[in-house]
Amino acid sequence: WGTFRSELLGSSDESGSCSQSGRLLSTRQDLDFQLSQVQINSILRSNEQSVSVPEFYGGGLSSVRKFESNQLAANMPNEDHRSAATCLQSKGMLFGVFDGHGGWACAQAVSERLLYYIATAMMSKQSLEELEKCMEHCRPIPPILKWYKHHADYNYRDSASLYIDQLRVFWQELLDIEEHGEGMSPIDALECAFKRLDADISLEAQVPLSNDLMKSTAIQVAFSGCTACVAHIGTDGIHVANAGDCRAVLGVQEEDGSWSALPLSLDHNSQNQAEVERIRAQHPPSERDTIVTDGRLLGVLLPLRAFGDVRFKWSCALQQSVLSSLESAVDLDSLNLYQYMPLNYKTPPYLDVTPEIMYHKIRPQDHFLILGTDGLWDELTNAEAVRLVGEHLSGFHLQRNLKLGQMHELLLKRQARASPALDTNGATHLIRHALGTGEYGELCQERLVSMLALPEDLARMYRDDITATVVYLNSDLARSHHS
Repeated sequence: WGTFRSELLGSSDESGSCSQSGRLLSTRQDLDFQLSQVQINSILRSNEQSVSVPEFYGGGLSSVRKFESNQLAANMPNEDHRSAATCLQSKGMLFGVFDGHGGWACAQAVSERLLYYIATAMMSKQSLEELEKCMEHCRPIPPILKWYKHHADYNYRDSASLYIDQLRVFWQELLDIEEHGEGMSPIDALECAFKRLDADISLEAQVPLSNDLMKSTAIQVAFSGCTACVAHIGTDGIHVANAGDCRAVLGVQEEDGSWSALPLSLDHNSQNQAEVERIRAQHPPSERDTIVTDGRLLGVLLPLRAFGDVRFKWSCALQQSVLSSLESAVDLDSLNLYQYMPLNYKTPPYLDVTPEIMYHKIRPQDHFLILGTDGLWDELTNAEAVRLVGEHLSGFHLQRNLKLGQMHELLLKRQARASPALDTNGATHLIRHALGTGEYGELCQERLVSMLALPEDLARMYRDDITATVVYLNSDLARSHHS
């Protein structure tokens, strides 16, 4: 979509101007549409979420004050998903954004399951033994996560039993590890959970299942794919695990009141030369020029790490065997996309999901963490996103301990803005500006309308699905740790 979008809208440094949105509108002269401010707000806010976190949980202060999240679809159905939960058996909160491709099935499944795997890996052996006893005696198991879900975040009801069965096998294997003791550290739990869930997704597509619907679903999950960026925020700091081209960026307020962006993830795509070299090193020198072509893995896939996508992991024989096991013609029709074999497919696997993990100890000047799918970062730089959220935050919360001169300067900057924030939700504020910012940094109503009014069959050509989650950190807790 990016190439086609660039041809229509011009280069990325021009696409923010109202003149460019005029070009977009001119391609739609056959449609006479206008959206009112009420309609614009309704579209932008339909999936927004705002959750205040209790100041105390798990016997201590929470590192998170609140979080705000939102999504805007371009695909129908939306291929982006998001997750947020408190770990009830260990201290910390988990936030994730997931960007699907080749369909929505993999991102849907990973958004439901990955946080359980992470939380389970961090649980103590005693807690895991309690889970197993409850399963053995058919008693309800103690809750592992407290989920924060938007009403649009639905679950795969038909696959729930499969998911809990696989999770149980995982914790049984953890119980067999003698040194598991108090559970894994966040960094070990994140890596283990990413790799284990991907292995389970692969396995579930290969084994016989109880009914055709579950079999079809398992195959769709495995053959589609998704990138993932997950943050675990505990009392000691932030761990971010990333596989693909979603992104985590920390908003830092400097002493002079300005905002700076600190990336807590790196994109895994062809723009990351170290990532390209990592993949090339895993294959024979004869394949060096074919592994990444036209900026894509084997000329097909943009992200270079992902869940699912077994077309880039399994042997050709295994792929054909699994696809041919589906007897239903309807199922085969829905899976036609996966019949295509990439060129130069010689020494699989070419893709894995091992996350790159970064740790950051929270400081008093660290105010929020932005998690976003690549649809957000296609439109905004790290610095632009942090500035937008920082100024939005400043509009509602005057920082403590500001000197009079700093306060006066802050008020002048706020007054100089074209208009006050239209949204109370920081994630909505990000999405509005990502799609509607004009050439000089102002909100351009014409551009925003042109991007939101596109019909379903055209929207994907001009923009991607966008998901943004803004996590506001507890600066008081950071100050107490630094005092």
